[in-house]
Amino acid sequence: MEKPRKSVRRKGRGVTIDEVATLAGVSPMTVSRVMNNQGKVRDTTRERVLQAVRELDYTPNLAASSLAAAQHTRIALVYNNPSGAYLREMLVGLLRVASRTSIQLVIDYWEHTDADAERKAARAMAGKVDGVILPPPVCESHAAVSEFVRAGIPVVAIAAGRSSDEISCVRIDDLRAGKELADYLIAQGHTRIGFIKGRPDLSASARRYEGFQTAMFEAGLPIDASLVQQGDYTYRSGLKTGEKILAHKRPPTAIIASNDDMAAAVVSVAHRRGLDVPRDLSVVGFDDSSSATTVWPELTTIHQPIASMANAAIDVLLRTIRRKDSSTRVLVDQVVPHRLVVRGSVGAPGKSG
Repeated sequence: MEKPRKSVRRKGRGVTIDEVATLAGVSPMTVSRVMNNQGKVRDTTRERVLQAVRELDYTPNLAASSLAAAQHTRIALVYNNPSGAYLREMLVGLLRVASRTSIQLVIDYWEHTDADAERKAARAMAGKVDGVILPPPVCESHAAVSEFVRAGIPVVAIAAGRSSDEISCVRIDDLRAGKELADYLIAQGHTRIGFIKGRPDLSASARRYEGFQTAMFEAGLPIDASLVQQGDYTYRSGLKTGEKILAHKRPPTAIIASNDDMAAAVVSVAHRRGLDVPRDLSVVGFDDSSSATTVWPELTTIHQPIASMANAAIDVLLRTIRRKDSSTRVLVDQVVPHRLVVRGSVGAPGKSG
């Protein structure tokens, strides 16, 4: 007598979404919509799917679903940053979280600064990605931001100087950080301090200088306008402005540069002029990028957790992209902590004779 064949129908986690779709007579996408309660599905179709789920005892693989969702999420980093050290730190953070979540990371370099060109580039990109990360200086581009917002693409700005009413931001408190740098120099006894500004089109630059002004005002110290120079965050601009400040007939005993690249250049200028750092001149930077530790002496600086900020930006984007209610925009202004890192580039002005 022939033995009855065992049922080939598998139960539990062995059942696939394709088997459910076949039994219900629908596509796997429809099954996914029913299981995730997303999209419009007819009541009769929904009932067929649920009946197939019950009959097959189907349990979705949530981990696989999450991975699949991540693999279909494309996030773009648009950059136009003259500081290689800054960009490297940001890419470390982005690549780390991208590998962990399996998102698709798109990296695009914009060499143009014309508003029309940025608007066109943003419009072209909007149809290809689910979210965008904008570091400085692109995060200050009103043309690009407006185009992304108009297209309904979530955007997160990294290291913008202030919050925005159009996009989410992950940043530090640049004003407070600038004040802390100046306060530290003042506490060491410096009263004649030079300052090199960052790019004039970036709000973070203005906030850092504002922090310097606040510290000097609170300490009752004057700011010599001839010791304040306009840089653009590049090493070359640090060389040029450093020369101008140190050629002054009454040079300062300390200089604050708005980023580490410019601060490293000032150290180079000081050495070329026969000045010892920090015995003759104290120099401080900003960001705590790799430039801060590739000069001698190593720079006292503000640590801006660039890699962690990039990580946080992706988290903000993923939460925004996966919100079930997309009818309203939810903007996030995440202020991350910074810290003063004291190294060997600062000394008391008494040491400078």
